[in-house]
Amino acid sequence: MADYKDIIARYTAVPGGIIEAFHAIQKEMSYLPEEAIIAAAEAFKVPVAQAYGVATFYSYLSVKSRGKNVIRICESAPCHVAGAAEVVAALEKALGIKMGETTPDGKFTLEFTECVGQCQATPVITINGKPYGDVTPDKVAGILAAY
Repeated sequence: MADYKDIIARYTAVPGGIIEAFHAIQKEMSYLPEEAIIAAAEAFKVPVAQAYGVATFYSYLSVKSRGKNVIRICESAPCHVAGAAEVVAALEKALGIKMGETTPDGKFTLEFTECVGQCQATPVITINGKPYGDVTPDKVAGILAAY
């Protein structure tokens, strides 16, 4: 695993590089630890409050520790109408956690998200950014088995 300071250093010369650095850190660590946000503020010469602002503004960035596999389910109207609530119930039952929580083994986190642009295949979940469309409660176990 790369050190967050090494990751930040790769982006300091890039305009808007703090966002790219945060993406890279989160890809490596699954979230943005407080010390990484502070280090980024120093490296990019911005106030810590501004770095936190970036880290918390974008819904795909998380300052809260998350599981290795982040499962996000779309909560937009098309997915809701197509049965997202039943898929949420199946995910919660299969993993033994509620939305917004992480499994005790640190393997999975469940989160809601806005539209992921896959409305032709609702309801949609993503796992680590990979979309799964036309999800039904019966498909949940098979999808999770791959992780």
